Amino acid sequence: RCTLEQAERVADSIRQAIYGYRFLWGANSLSVGASIGVVRIARDTTSAASVLSAADIACYAAKDGGRNRVQVYERDHGTNRHREMQWVGRIARAVEDGRLELFAQRIVGVSRAAGDLPFYELMVRLRDEDGTRVPPVEFIPAAERYNVMVMVDRWVVNRAIELLERRVRTAARLPLLAVNLSGTSINDEDFLEFVLARLVDERVARALCFEITETAAVASLSKATYVMRELKARGCRFALDDFGSGVSSFVYLKTLPVDFLKIDGHFAANVATDIIDRSMVEAIAKIGAAMQVATIAEKVENAEVLAVLKQIGVDYIQGFHLAEPCAIEDVFGGAN
Repeated sequence: RCTLEQAERVADSIRQAIYGYRFLWGANSLSVGASIGVVRIARDTTSAASVLSAADIACYAAKDGGRNRVQVYERDHGTNRHREMQWVGRIARAVEDGRLELFAQRIVGVSRAAGDLPFYELMVRLRDEDGTRVPPVEFIPAAERYNVMVMVDRWVVNRAIELLERRVRTAARLPLLAVNLSGTSINDEDFLEFVLARLVDERVARALCFEITETAAVASLSKATYVMRELKARGCRFALDDFGSGVSSFVYLKTLPVDFLKIDGHFAANVATDIIDRSMVEAIAKIGAAMQVATIAEKVENAEVLAVLKQIGVDYIQGFHLAEPCAIEDVFGGAN
């Protein structure tokens, strides 16, 4: 029974009280911030559940806006958030019902250093309850935002290992499989233990290459380095994805034990028409060669771009011009 302005003042006083409290842990003085969502209760309010849902959306908006702040729920701003929150349950059900699917896109070696080992990036797709295949852009952002990406990553890693184990049993040649890891999985200790427990065969471990985005690696540098060293000790390899997108890209290369640099697709796609993008790709290729780290250019969609990348000296090419993603069973003969 107060106005919105009064509610905001009360919420902000709570936020300030929490932030103003200090406590000691060892030699450190620590503080805690709070993101608070505020929602009006009006005549058209349908239920307590709808109020709590709106407050939750406002709370996430406060986090997105920089954290440690109060955010009032606005109906027009909640549509996308409602849609994303609905994806949480849909993703969990898809994993439980076996409605995730694996696709593979060939990564083609174009330099002498690349060799002839078959190399694929694994990509996950979701089939909705009505049978419609959902593209990653629809559900991956929601999975990352609401911390269910670990569930998806576990499923993909497990299926990749099963595929490789099956090929070991049949004495088939093992490809190198690139598996994307989210920042959430990198920071999840249980996830690392899960992967280590599954890697009982060093031949399988050597056939796995985990891809981590540059942004995720830099955001949790010490954790990412630890995870990479633990898995590399088993024989796994690592690729740093979207490389060049950060302002300090080259600074972290000496810290992160990577085997591949995956050049940000924006630069690679424009090397034939933009001198700055070409110069960036040339710099990455030279740094990679100096550090004995292979380079991969993605989003290559025409012959002109391919020719320029070969001239620059990129080691691997990935894109629709050479190979489109295919269902995993079409690539590996029913391995899915």
